[in-house]
Amino acid sequence: MIYRDDDSSRQKGKAGHSEDEDNDQPKKRRKILHSESEEEEEEDSDEEESQETGRERQEALLKKLKKKLPDIEKEVLRDVLREHDWNYENALGSLLVWLTATPSPVPKVSSVPSPKTQKSAVGKSMFKNTSFKRKRGDESPLNDVSTSEDEEEIDSDVESISDDLDSEDEDSISGNLQDKIIQFLQEASLDELALISGCSIKKARKIISLRPFNTWKDKEQFFKDNGLSIDLVHGCKVVLKERQVVRDLMGRCEKIAKKMTKDVTQVIEAGMGSIKQPKILNSNFKLQPYQLIGLKWLILLHQHNLSGILADEMGLGKTIQAISFLAHLYEKGIKGPHLITVPSSTLDNWVRELGLWCPSLKVLIYYGSVEDRRYLRQDILSGLVEFNIIVSTYNLTIGNDHDRSLFRKLRLKYAVFDEGHMLKNMNSLRYRHLMAINAEHRLLLTGTPLQNNLLELMSLLNFIMPSMFSSSTSQISKMFSTRSSEEESRFHKERIAQAKLIMKPFILRRVKSEVLKQLPPKVENIEMCPMSDAQQKLYDKLFKRLKKAPNGEKRELCNVMMQLRKMANHPLLHRQYYTSDKLAAMSKAMLKEPTHFDADPVLIQEDMEVMSDFELHNLCKQYSSISSFQLEKGLLFDSGKFALLTKVLTRLKEKGDRVVLFSQFTMMLDIVEILLKHLDHQFVRLDGSTPMAERIGLIDKYNTNHEIFVFLLSTRAGGQGINLASANTVILHDIDCNPFNDKQAEDRCHRMGQTRTVQVIKLISRDSIEACMLRVGQEKLKLEQDMTTDGEEDGVMTEQMAELLKVSLGL
Repeated sequence: MIYRDDDSSRQKGKAGHSEDEDNDQPKKRRKILHSESEEEEEEDSDEEESQETGRERQEALLKKLKKKLPDIEKEVLRDVLREHDWNYENALGSLLVWLTATPSPVPKVSSVPSPKTQKSAVGKSMFKNTSFKRKRGDESPLNDVSTSEDEEEIDSDVESISDDLDSEDEDSISGNLQDKIIQFLQEASLDELALISGCSIKKARKIISLRPFNTWKDKEQFFKDNGLSIDLVHGCKVVLKERQVVRDLMGRCEKIAKKMTKDVTQVIEAGMGSIKQPKILNSNFKLQPYQLIGLKWLILLHQHNLSGILADEMGLGKTIQAISFLAHLYEKGIKGPHLITVPSSTLDNWVRELGLWCPSLKVLIYYGSVEDRRYLRQDILSGLVEFNIIVSTYNLTIGNDHDRSLFRKLRLKYAVFDEGHMLKNMNSLRYRHLMAINAEHRLLLTGTPLQNNLLELMSLLNFIMPSMFSSSTSQISKMFSTRSSEEESRFHKERIAQAKLIMKPFILRRVKSEVLKQLPPKVENIEMCPMSDAQQKLYDKLFKRLKKAPNGEKRELCNVMMQLRKMANHPLLHRQYYTSDKLAAMSKAMLKEPTHFDADPVLIQEDMEVMSDFELHNLCKQYSSISSFQLEKGLLFDSGKFALLTKVLTRLKEKGDRVVLFSQFTMMLDIVEILLKHLDHQFVRLDGSTPMAERIGLIDKYNTNHEIFVFLLSTRAGGQGINLASANTVILHDIDCNPFNDKQAEDRCHRMGQTRTVQVIKLISRDSIEACMLRVGQEKLKLEQDMTTDGEEDGVMTEQMAELLKVSLGL
């Protein structure tokens, strides 16, 4: 395993350095990089100019060849041109010879040569050892027929419709297309009407309000009476054409899916069959039967040259299944390079699991400061470092231009994305950067179920079959990027159903209740905590004040919700006890400090006014001049949840249970620490500020030292990829807006290796905003609909949550 911790400054993590630090000031770092390597940049610039010219010529040749042979996949044509040094005539001749020959079967995984063999084979004809691939819909062994009658019918229908759609003259529009336009105006949602060029939301609402349109004349009269431009008709044609492109594309994908479904069904029903654990895996560890089936499924996808999504429920060992698959590839001669991209919180866990399960694989950690990574890139591209797998985080894989350039230059065999939620939104910049990684195959690992969200489904389809979607992503992105809460149109519903059908063979999801019959049960207890008297009065006062303030905007409502959540958890998360008069006295007293003798007390007070009571209490502990202003100890424990938590922890400790306690707020964890010290409970803590190099050590310390009673975790930092099966009780001090984040937190304990019943205790402040959150979360869990927003910042509210908050506030 390669950690790059040599005598140079290129170490895995410098003291005081964090990944967030590395990404906070990208512009500044970019300037430093340019100044340090100006010669290198100039050379790169010249090289890029020449490469750009060459690429233009290559794209022109590719376009010419595609026009000549439209049935062959574009990427395949590119490979053939490359094999023939971009000689058009030679490539065309070779293809024509192949088209008249009988194709040989697709080679099995075992016949795939090692990377070295492939590299030495450059320049030789690719037709000697392998069959040629047409479009993915026609790939052998999936293509029982190369062109079927139903395909020809689809193509002819598309051509006839496209001819009508391309017509600029309204008078020449056929009756068939007129009917389609009328149907579209009649059925389209507000968002879909807004896709029409020149149709504003206001115009779209007008169209909806004046429905129905039964005939073409109705439409014409409507346009005249309401001053709408006839150009909207042409806009309708454009939208309909884009829809037809999507229908045709998904029809082709559906053919592939139907052929794959049969094979996948056989794999699942046959069970493990003849599949065995790869020999290079650590013999001290054994894959579970369901994990061997997962391995078999991954091998099947690989044999068909397809990507996939392993979506097993959290705690079923997706990491181990992915490692065993890479070990299988290694045994078959495909030794890499592979890339594994993970959330920063799980980086150390992945590295450790790779070392434990498959020490034969050489692992390189791509991590560190901008300078560290610059040296590391040079070593990688120069071949000075040997590796089979690169492990990195999302932020660093696509952190800056140089990071992204590295992963475009490397010819990766597999790119594995762990918990890659940004791959569920093709409109995000991160999605585009990740899709630009140069990998032959992709594997996505996710523990959350899919939504009934068409943009997510289409984004994942594009992830699975990029060559099929490459020419249509703009239409798809435009058509399905709407986020309206209104009822979906028939077109959207049909595409959702079709997308789910297509994706079925490419997604494997098992839940623990199905495959881990021996796993102990998980019991959930919801503890409704009455607030303390003082806390209740402060909450009611805040509630009345906030009820008058919001104007109904989602941003305002989100802030209201956060303020109420804080008060429901602990009064010290607000500023209540440090009044303005007290802050004025404190700011004057601060002038006695050597660090503040010449400061302006007015400015000091302004800084203090934005701090919470707990932050001000800690400030008083730091400076002797204001130490007398510290809060009474009783106020630190004056919380309804603390009163119950004290009793619960005492009971659990007497029984010999061990606890993992989660909170959304790091400041709340700070206050919980004070309570645990007061109660004399040993604990360790991990949150977003914990250095990466220390995280795995804290986890190991807790799992091996049973004297440590409590593990404190922030939900976001500790909710993924951490194994704490040595504990059997999860306490959620405060719940998440997204119940699936809480489920991930619970599964840190309820997973493979757990031998005791897992108790999940949720602390909910009675008659507070938390009760509303709990109710919404339970409904979402019933629907198996993840509330995680795609690529948005934390705190963004769903329409349902915003409406519920309005009701609870009486707005």
